Amino acid sequence: MAKSIHMDELKLGVCYYPEHWSEALWEDDFRRMKEMNITVIRMAEFAWAIFEPEEDQYDFIFFQKALDLAHQYGLSVILGTPTATPPAWLTSKYPEVLNANKDGVLYQHGMRRHTNYSSPIYREQCEKIVSNMVIAYKDHPALIGWQIDNEFNCHMDVFYAEADHVAFRKWLKNRYESLENLNQAWGTVFWSQTYTDWEQVHLTRNMVSPSPNPHLALDEKRFISANTISFAKLQVDIIRKLDPKHWITTNGTFGHLDNHEMTEELLDFFSYDSYPQFATIFPGTDDNSLQDRAWSMKLSNVRNMSPNFCVMEQQSGPGGWVDSIGMGTPRPGQIRLWSYQSVLHGTDLLVYFRWRTATFGTEMYWHGINDYHNQPNRRVREVTQVGEEFAKIGRVIAGTTYQADVAILQDYDNIWDGELDEWHGPLHQQSVRSWYKQLQYRHIPTDLVTMQSTTTLEDLSEYKVIIDAHPAIMTDETAELLQAYVRQGGTLFFGARTAYKDLKGHCYMRPFPGAVAELCGITVEDFTLIKGTVPAATLQWSGASKRLEEGTSTAGFNEVLHVEYPDVQVVAEYTSEYYAGSPALTKREVGQGQVWYYGAAYNEPVVDALLDEIGLVSPVVDLVEVPSEVELGIRSDMDNAYVFLLNYSDREAAIQLKKEARELLSGTTLQGEINIPAYGVFIFEIDRNEQPILPSEE
Repeated sequence: MAKSIHMDELKLGVCYYPEHWSEALWEDDFRRMKEMNITVIRMAEFAWAIFEPEEDQYDFIFFQKALDLAHQYGLSVILGTPTATPPAWLTSKYPEVLNANKDGVLYQHGMRRHTNYSSPIYREQCEKIVSNMVIAYKDHPALIGWQIDNEFNCHMDVFYAEADHVAFRKWLKNRYESLENLNQAWGTVFWSQTYTDWEQVHLTRNMVSPSPNPHLALDEKRFISANTISFAKLQVDIIRKLDPKHWITTNGTFGHLDNHEMTEELLDFFSYDSYPQFATIFPGTDDNSLQDRAWSMKLSNVRNMSPNFCVMEQQSGPGGWVDSIGMGTPRPGQIRLWSYQSVLHGTDLLVYFRWRTATFGTEMYWHGINDYHNQPNRRVREVTQVGEEFAKIGRVIAGTTYQADVAILQDYDNIWDGELDEWHGPLHQQSVRSWYKQLQYRHIPTDLVTMQSTTTLEDLSEYKVIIDAHPAIMTDETAELLQAYVRQGGTLFFGARTAYKDLKGHCYMRPFPGAVAELCGITVEDFTLIKGTVPAATLQWSGASKRLEEGTSTAGFNEVLHVEYPDVQVVAEYTSEYYAGSPALTKREVGQGQVWYYGAAYNEPVVDALLDEIGLVSPVVDLVEVPSEVELGIRSDMDNAYVFLLNYSDREAAIQLKKEARELLSGTTLQGEINIPAYGVFIFEIDRNEQPILPSEE
């Protein structure tokens, strides 16, 4: 069951670091925050050296003064436990708490996230600082909640300290019970890797080739996730015991961590750090064409954990370290645009990073709302506008949730396995990007859903269309669930390399696509990776709604399909390569629904053809026509729906409002052709009874 933040109005916050500033600045800072309708501040997540300047010598007076003054100005405070940045005395006295590279060489003090979660000494030190911190502040009237740690697995999501190897063996013993079972699961008979003693088992190490045992590599990532969650649990258990009245969250989605499991088992809701400009600073990367709009997909992932959540760090200026990650200044309107991007996708508490740009340190170019000089600037004016708008619409929007009829499925096992396995990992990235982009451009709201062992038919039945593009690892139980989804009326899309591996990462000895071959009514009789001198085949479309342009190519992988049942319809064929004339795309009616199988990775032209073929359109097509550069999304409750229009373009865009509707931010009622400004935002209120947010079924 997804867990949400509970706010009675949209709230605006900001990250504040009193340890970076003279106390003479605090009062003026807090006064100006209130004037901007900022009501929440987050602090202390990097302040361990202040709380505990020497081992077992605690000093909580400094932040006590900051909390007292914040409360005096009516500001609520989120406190972060400081376990991402241990003090120098700790790492110097106990070097075994440090993380290490594959060769066992320790990473040294001076950055952050340079420790390992497995060290008994580090866990003991973390228990002490968290316990003492909670006791010191749990009754402070300004406190509203706790953020444990900061950005788990950021910078470093692999761990090779000696304590990690020990913890890995312990985790494996619990999982497999015996070396015999481990050897079978890892296929160690291959290349004579068989283990005869637990001490022979290690996490990935440097070898003659950088290619590890793939089954060990998959379990390594599962272990890292479980170990990180156990480290989070250590802190959560302390806070729950000492301070049961305040909520607990953590922030950021980083590698090798099942955030869904962590949220469900430990947190009250999940929080995210949203920096849309990351998508614009690496030309040629996969999401470059979506640019800052790509962050909507990341927010969709967060929404699957917490339908209403907190953005603990929202970009409020140009970013960059001294030596890397440099970003240009957001253009006028973009900070506001990105703020509403987060709100559209489920944010009810939006916390900007940061109040004022640091004058020293690695992040002294990671700009906040205020510049060093502390004088008014356009970022301050833009955030002030957002604060005024939150005050106007906050009680209406808070608690409403994002509405989508389409889901793109993913799961951690396939994501982690696909990091190493180039026979399916890149296909997933290609297909998810293509589907999400085209659904965005056609204004069809979409969820990103992570399949878990607890996922039910009821969960899937919320969606009319599901894309599960390349689930290489698939169990029979998952296949049965997906078949039930189709039978009750769902439309399901698969792609190449579906269902050929079990949970261990072993390949099934059954015809592809394994557990869903009968559901799809096809088998794979031949296949090839598209790489190097092996070309992609071209396609010919025979569907009813749209034919692909002549010469449209496949992507990533080509499977030659064989139709097994007469009720399977061939929708597209290959027109080149030695398998020209063979089926490439099929459809089968099953029960009240239909299942599609495409023997390649999806690209944009194929997705467009499929959307036309199934007749999928925007749920508010009867209300508004919007150009592709504008994102459309819907938040709603039982009575009302709110249609968000976000213009990511640097020029105004014309929209056609077919019915009269009230725009919340301006308070005006509009109809007909209107222009949305460059980087502009509209939020239209519609009555669900008068204007269903989903088109009626023919």
